[in-house]
Amino acid sequence: MIAYFSLINIAGFISMGMDKYKARHHLYRIPEKNLFFIAILGGSIGSYMGMHLFRHKTKHKSFVLGIPLIFVSEASLSIFTFINLCK
Repeated sequence: MIAYFSLINIAGFISMGMDKYKARHHLYRIPEKNLFFIAILGGSIGSYMGMHLFRHKTKHKSFVLGIPLIFVSEASLSIFTFINLCK
């Protein structure tokens, strides 16, 4: 489980960096739905870090609000699951 979340967050981070590079060099971009999909799969922390380190998608409200909302949702679900498993 730890390995999965490490890898998916690395993927989120790298995908933000790659999309920023492609945007600056006028290359084919990574679709926004794919960036969100990586975040939904558990890569929200890496995506958020990539957004801010690479200064990418920081002016798009869907990302500024969406990525943290995905993180809060995932964290809440994880806490809820953990509490119910410990009963």
